[in-house]
Amino acid sequence: MKLFGAMDTSASALTANRLRLDTIAANVANANTTRARMVNGVWEPYRRKIVEVTPKTNDSFDDLLQAAIGNITGGVEQGVRVTAIKEDTTPFKRVYDPEHPDADAEGYVLLPNVDMMKEMVDMISASRSYEANVTVLNAAKSMMMKAFEINGK
Repeated sequence: MKLFGAMDTSASALTANRLRLDTIAANVANANTTRARMVNGVWEPYRRKIVEVTPKTNDSFDDLLQAAIGNITGGVEQGVRVTAIKEDTTPFKRVYDPEHPDADAEGYVLLPNVDMMKEMVDMISASRSYEANVTVLNAAKSMMMKAFEINGK
C-alpha cells in the first residue's frame, strides 16, 4: 500500500459516513412532513432516504494482492464511494386523525415512512464507523510522524 493509501481509504469512508449522517438527520427532521412533494396533483409525504455505498474497486483478490506486493505499477484504487441516495419504497403510515388538515374523506392521514428506531440504529452505526475511520487516520498520521523522526536522526 502506498504511504498515503490508508489515509485515502479512511478519507473516502469519512466522506461517505458524513453523508450518511446528513441523510439520517434529514430523515429525522422530516419524520412528520405530510406535504413533501406533489405527485399527480396530490401531496405526498416525505419518503425516507437511504445512502448506498459501494467499494471503489471491483478487482479480484489476486489484483489487490499483486498491487500490495508491488507487481502492478499503477496500483488499485481503494476505499468507498457513494453511488446513490435512494428513496425507501416501504409504504407510508396510515393514521386515523380526522382533525389533521391533510386527512382524507375517511379521516386518515398518510405519514412519512420514517421509523425513528431504524434511524437511531443507522445513526449509531454511521457515527461508530466515522469514529473508527478517524482512529485509523490518526494512527496513520502518527506512524508517518514517527517515520519522519527516525529518518531525521
